[in-house]
Amino acid sequence: MTDSQQALERLREGNRRFVNHLRSAEVLISQLRRGELVKGQKPFAIVLGCSDSRVPAEIVFDQGLGDLFVIRVAGNIVAPSQIGSVEFAAEALGPRLVVVMGHTLCSAIDATLEAIEKPSAPRSPNLLSIVDRIRPSIEGLVHTELAEDRQRLMQAAVRANVRASVSHLKHGSRILERMVLEDGLRVVGAEYSLETGEVDFFDL
Repeated sequence: MTDSQQALERLREGNRRFVNHLRSAEVLISQLRRGELVKGQKPFAIVLGCSDSRVPAEIVFDQGLGDLFVIRVAGNIVAPSQIGSVEFAAEALGPRLVVVMGHTLCSAIDATLEAIEKPSAPRSPNLLSIVDRIRPSIEGLVHTELAEDRQRLMQAAVRANVRASVSHLKHGSRILERMVLEDGLRVVGAEYSLETGEVDFFDL
């Protein structure tokens, strides 16, 4: 089994290849393993990321078939279905690293800031279900000096939202909390830069 530190280093190495426009030979031939994967999967990490089309985890980390268990939802929010997906993967498949990955210029964060600033504007109830999960972690930022600088506000909001999702996974599930305390499971935050392609892991 790959431990959390080994998994983290593997993701970092893969991201370095991606930034430098390289591909791992193992990734390039991973399609040849498709038949082997019919029998089962052993991903080395779980990634909860945003649905944004510019942030596909397998490509950003230069990984192949069967390497990552990826959950994607707008705004990388944590709702019961996401918690259940992480619980399943951690218990049944064995990875010991969970990465919650947000990204710069996130439209879900921007939509939430707009909902805070213009609460009377009409919005879809389904969109509000996402906004309402992000709002508690970033609403306080709107009432600080960050509100005077939209770029800095967005940067702070993206990270605050990631940290909230990390905390929710660590403390919103008895299964995951036990695995963190007893089984070496690690849940970390990360931010992908659309501008550079780099992933910054934080609060390790």
